Amino acid sequence: MSSVERVFHAVLFEILAVMLSIMGLVIFTDHQISALSHTMVIIAIIAMLWNFVFNTIFDHYIHGQRENRSWSLRITHGLLFEGGLLFITVPVMAHLLNTDLWHAFMLDIGVTIFITFYTLVYNYAYDHIRIKVRRHIAI
Repeated sequence: MSSVERVFHAVLFEILAVMLSIMGLVIFTDHQISALSHTMVIIAIIAMLWNFVFNTIFDHYIHGQRENRSWSLRITHGLLFEGGLLFITVPVMAHLLNTDLWHAFMLDIGVTIFITFYTLVYNYAYDHIRIKVRRHIAI
């Protein structure tokens, strides 16, 4: 995957993730939508940077066709990515939502659980749609 495509992949991932996360947090918390929106945009920017760095390193060590990756490798990828991101985002979330670290951790865990499943589905779909798009362009 080229750097340009990696940026596209990350930006599309984050746009969808932010929209879905805000909707979930509005439903399950008493925070204002404006505060949640601001927080999730900042978290998404952090996540995009982490996405680029993490996936560049991951792809350096894991070779082969992306669409042939096993579910166990996809699960490992998602858990490692989200675990690393969690360490960065909890203090940011606590600060932006003006809450304590425990509350921020609980919010972030909820988002992380959702995003972990979303990551698996998104990457699986992206990899397979990418093949169809590339075939269509080549024709």
